[in-house]
Amino acid sequence: MYMRRPQEARMLDLSGVSASYGSVPAINNISLTMGEGEAVGLLGANGAGKSTTLRAVSGLVKLSAGHVRFDGIDLASLPPHRIPELGIAHVPEGRQVFPDMTVQENLEIGAYVPKAKAERARTLDLVYGIFPRLADRKKQLAGTMSGGEQQMLAVGRGLMLKPRLLMLDEPSLGLAPVMTDVTFEKIGEIHKMGTAILLVEQNVSRALSLVQRAYVLESGTVIMHGSSAELANNKQVQAAYLGI
Repeated sequence: MYMRRPQEARMLDLSGVSASYGSVPAINNISLTMGEGEAVGLLGANGAGKSTTLRAVSGLVKLSAGHVRFDGIDLASLPPHRIPELGIAHVPEGRQVFPDMTVQENLEIGAYVPKAKAERARTLDLVYGIFPRLADRKKQLAGTMSGGEQQMLAVGRGLMLKPRLLMLDEPSLGLAPVMTDVTFEKIGEIHKMGTAILLVEQNVSRALSLVQRAYVLESGTVIMHGSSAELANNKQVQAAYLGI
């Protein structure tokens, strides 16, 4: 049983986090915080360290310095397969659905921790309510679906964990504009349900329309952070990411 530390006011807290892939540094001295139910963005160009930051939270990359805490629990002390039990779901870049399994089978795989298994049928109904297209295609093989439908499936699979924190890595990548609109609309609905969202997204204008705060990364380091309005009006952000 995990004991929550009452003195920790923040849900997610990264402090001075650094990590490398072999001898190649990926992120350096990253610090960020999230509160319960908040929507926060990680913005930056390719190679800025956004995906590595998510991987540091979910235990998929080993820290070389710093701490990652969730409700005061040191995530680096846990094996990666135990981290979802705390209520953290990671939807990786590229969707990564199981193509030879049906939509429903892909979703059911998402409910693999004991608490989620116990409520799998109810959570399936919730996911199908958010994504009616998945309900219409529940017996269809995931590999035969469009990219936009597969992205819905990837997000829905993350929701099957019943997470308190849903981490999304480039959910609009490769999608047509109309499917990007649908995807962000659904993410907004999930956030309104009370789920905290940590969003990695290169479409900075869309990200800032969804999140409350954001951190801008460059070369593995946080170079600025602030509210969505502050960043949208920042001349450096406008020039680098918004085409203004």
